[in-house]
Amino acid sequence: MGGGRESGLTDVVKQQVAAHWNRRAPSFDEDFGHSIRTPAERAAWDRILDLVLAGRGALHALDVGCGTGFLAFELATRGHHVTGVDFAPAMIAEARRKAAARSVAIRFEEADAEQLPFAPGSFDLVISRHLLWTLPHPEAAIDEWIRVLRTGGRLVVVDGHLDGGLAPPASENARTSPEYAAVGDQLPFLGGRSREDIEKRATSCGAKPGRPYENDPDHHPDRPPRDDPTREGEL
Repeated sequence: MGGGRESGLTDVVKQQVAAHWNRRAPSFDEDFGHSIRTPAERAAWDRILDLVLAGRGALHALDVGCGTGFLAFELATRGHHVTGVDFAPAMIAEARRKAAARSVAIRFEEADAEQLPFAPGSFDLVISRHLLWTLPHPEAAIDEWIRVLRTGGRLVVVDGHLDGGLAPPASENARTSPEYAAVGDQLPFLGGRSREDIEKRATSCGAKPGRPYENDPDHHPDRPPRDDPTREGEL
């Protein structure tokens, strides 16, 4: 997030958001969708990642808003060179702890998804998962993600609409937490966005539309399907 977008108000918003995820970090992996626990979840993520990575060798990949590293570990397991960033220090600390425990070489850094500390063209793949809704400037973030992609690189966004009545079970609903209640009106994607809207915003930043994947690997089997697609785009 550059070009003078940062302000005192944005600082307060991001402090609140980071405070929420710092508080959640110790138990983050216990909530549904934050780790793979069933054969159905394993199959869904394998299917999506196989489609996203098909025909590509070892990539330099960036997991934006990596949390405790779920996608970063999935990519590293498949032989890619992975960097994960998150602006909640406790999330990064947990991700690093897991990487050390598993002897996995992943670079985890504390960083702002709207103002990445990387040179243009640093990565072959940028991927985010359920992140846009929690950003005060989602369009600036998309612009940043495209900036750090190499020509021919791929941007993958896993996001969508949220129907509060269909949300999978979790120990806590972030959107109704005290931290988010204080700043929710400053988060334009708080309720999610459709695939078409996300695609439109990405293409306006220079990405070429790719294939939509309607599979929802985070869909709870006891709930109706949600509009929560993976969206792929290329430069």
